[in-house]
Amino acid sequence: MTDTTTKNGVPDDDSIIEEHIDEALSSRYLAYALSTITQRALPDVRDGLKPVHRRILYAMRQLKLNPENAHKKCARIVGDVMGQYHPHGDASIYDALVKLSQSFSARYPLVDGQGNFGNIDGDSAAAMRYTEAKMTAAGVALLEGIDEDAVDFTATYNEEDEEPVVLPAGFPNLLANGSQGIAVGMATSIPPHNAAEICDAALHLIKTPNARIETLMNYVQGPDFPTGGIITEPRESILEAYQTGRGGFKVRARWHKEDLPRGLWQIVVTEIPYQVQKSRLIEKLADIIESKKVPWLEDVRDESAEDIRVVLEPKSKNIDPAALMESLFKVSELESRTSLNMNVLDATRTPRVMNLREVIQAFLDHRRVVLQRRSNQRLGKIIDRIELLDGYMIAFLNIDEVIRIVRFEDEPKKELIKAFDLTERQADAILNMRLRALNKLQELELKTENDALAAEKAEIEALLGSDKKQWTVIAEQVKEIRDAYGPKTDIGKRRSTFADAPDLDIDFATAFIVKEPVTVILSEKGWIRAMKGKVDDMSSVKFKDGDNAAFVVHCETTDKIILFATNGKFYTLGADKLPGGRGNGEPIRLMIDLENDHEPIGMFLHNEARELLIASTDGYGFRVSEKDIIASTKGGKQTLNVKGGTEAARCVEITGDKVASIGENRKILVFDLDDLPVMSRGKGVRIQKFKDGGLADITTFDAETGLTFIDSSNRTNSVADWKILEGKRAGAGRMAPRGFSRGGRFTPDHRLK
Repeated sequence: MTDTTTKNGVPDDDSIIEEHIDEALSSRYLAYALSTITQRALPDVRDGLKPVHRRILYAMRQLKLNPENAHKKCARIVGDVMGQYHPHGDASIYDALVKLSQSFSARYPLVDGQGNFGNIDGDSAAAMRYTEAKMTAAGVALLEGIDEDAVDFTATYNEEDEEPVVLPAGFPNLLANGSQGIAVGMATSIPPHNAAEICDAALHLIKTPNARIETLMNYVQGPDFPTGGIITEPRESILEAYQTGRGGFKVRARWHKEDLPRGLWQIVVTEIPYQVQKSRLIEKLADIIESKKVPWLEDVRDESAEDIRVVLEPKSKNIDPAALMESLFKVSELESRTSLNMNVLDATRTPRVMNLREVIQAFLDHRRVVLQRRSNQRLGKIIDRIELLDGYMIAFLNIDEVIRIVRFEDEPKKELIKAFDLTERQADAILNMRLRALNKLQELELKTENDALAAEKAEIEALLGSDKKQWTVIAEQVKEIRDAYGPKTDIGKRRSTFADAPDLDIDFATAFIVKEPVTVILSEKGWIRAMKGKVDDMSSVKFKDGDNAAFVVHCETTDKIILFATNGKFYTLGADKLPGGRGNGEPIRLMIDLENDHEPIGMFLHNEARELLIASTDGYGFRVSEKDIIASTKGGKQTLNVKGGTEAARCVEITGDKVASIGENRKILVFDLDDLPVMSRGKGVRIQKFKDGGLADITTFDAETGLTFIDSSNRTNSVADWKILEGKRAGAGRMAPRGFSRGGRFTPDHRLK
């Protein structure tokens, strides 16, 4: 219910309106949403401003704060804006005023601030009573012609004055300075662009109204951020963004390598991405160093004065600078993404997403409307002045009769109108003439002025009657803007450049590790260590009492070590992260989550191009590619599924085209490798069927070289006629030949090197 009137605090029955709550909420929320969209969040496509910015500039013009005049206190400006045009609090007005003046926020500042207006570190501006401001040339250009009926005006909030609905916009502000805003259900995000490039595109669009956006991109290459930076977004993505009005741009910091004495060097960052606070960026880099997310970064220092200078110090001079920066781009705001969402209010105040051509065309169409309105207003003044001049000329040509009428007639105005067929304005003008204006020189001046106005009138009428002439005038205006903000000027030269992201094939996990040979040793009791160099003589390696080497792998510090356990899981270890060779190492169970009732049964050097054969004690197994077994956590990666009393039994490297398996019942089965499928996880297929026991060992071999085995004396022997052992996969097999090892092994151990 809505209470409209009360009497003594009690609502009258007639003043209560019954309304369903759903309808009441929806209608009021819709009104609020529309107000937010049109009055706060979305800029007008014609001048690129929101109401608060438009009101600030208009109030500054009323205060005559032009570039050639002195600054005035911001408190005075904010007070005028709030009192006359924008009753929404001084904080919001001052914040908008500050952003219009910040050279790191606005590509072409519309306000020239004097005092502390904040900095790129994120520090706020001083209080408005301490700072002063006036308009820049770009701000003045937006208001040019506003007194010449160039735009419509509307009543202010208190209806005591008027304010412009839109500015004449003699500067392409929407694209040049961009805009950010969030409304109810929609948002806008337009990055800044180069004004000279926008003007070049506009000139081309005047010549070719149906120009393709691909052609316009020959002029507008992409955003031009006030803080510079390097745009690494592919041209195809930029084109798609400008075609649809939605997209984004990846921006990186600009940096260079600075050499130091004794072969040392450091990285110096001179430009950071748009809207990134430098202080927050440095804090993030410090956190990265502390958390060792990028362990090859030693220190970060801020040596900035007026220009940005952030120094990054590497841990070693042997690190590649490009690789170091690539790693930092991935984890810090040294690389950021600026979105593009050209959601704006069009000339009818309707929000919609426009593409690049539509935005530039809307600016040109608005300039044409402004030109026509200013021309019509000037034409009206000329016609009005010519009317008076015609009356003056009649008076000069009939001066004696005019004097007689003025002296002797009771109603000279009526007599003048009757005698010379004058209008009332002409008659009033003649009667108000001074005697000194009746000299010959004044007559000549009137004739000269009349001729000049007649010529100007004809010129304006020709302009208004010709679309071609109108676009010619607009093109000249656009050229003036381009010349004022051209690439040869300090403010006009492009700051952001374009480059392709370097195609570096970098494994960041190993890129900054000093590469050197090591020997990884895992003992029978589960202690692991990495000894420097290649250790071939294990007799010199000391172990705890009752312990010996179980697995030995020769590798380098940049390699990955793969561990396979009886639980069917693969574990991944970095060789550089293993404990050194001094002492006995560390327990492997501190590095991986391996249950106490399971043991490692294989350790080897990781090779993505290789395939492994894994099998369980109950005779099931399959082939697996090593690229599918890398574990990203300590918990490992479950590959061979085992249940109950079944465990993983073997993991061997595939080196041939035949598979040989032997059970605990000493029966051997040979079959083709192709009979085993390649899987990434599962129980697998049956390798060999057993009546008693389970799988004892499995291996692969090449049919041409033959099958070998280990005899009871631990010597390697060849099976004379291995083909008699061949059968189908999942068969029972045949008894092992005489002399075969009692332990039922094809190899001395199951290490993979």
